[in-house]
Amino acid sequence: MSANELTSKVRELKELKAMADELAAEITAIEDEIKAEMTARNTEEMTVDVFKIRWTRVTSNRFDSKAFKATHADLYAQYTKQTESRRFSIA
Repeated sequence: MSANELTSKVRELKELKAMADELAAEITAIEDEIKAEMTARNTEEMTVDVFKIRWTRVTSNRFDSKAFKATHADLYAQYTKQTESRRFSIA
C-alpha cells in the first residue's frame, strides 16, 4: 500500500469513527429520553406498539481486586499473571 493510499485509509477511518461517535451520542440521548419517560411513569417495563421495553435493576457481585490486593498483597501477587496485548491507535 502506498503512502497516499495509507493516508487515505487513515482519514477514512477517522471520519467513520467520528460518525460512529455521533451515532453513539444520538443513541444514548434517545435511550435517556425513553428512560426518563419510564421513570415518569414509574415502570420498569412497558409495551409500545410491537416493542416491549424493559429498564430493570440488575444486581451482580464483583470481585474487588483492589481491596484484596491491599489486604492480601502476597496472595494477590501469587495469583496475578502478566499478559501482553497490542493496542491500535491513531493520533
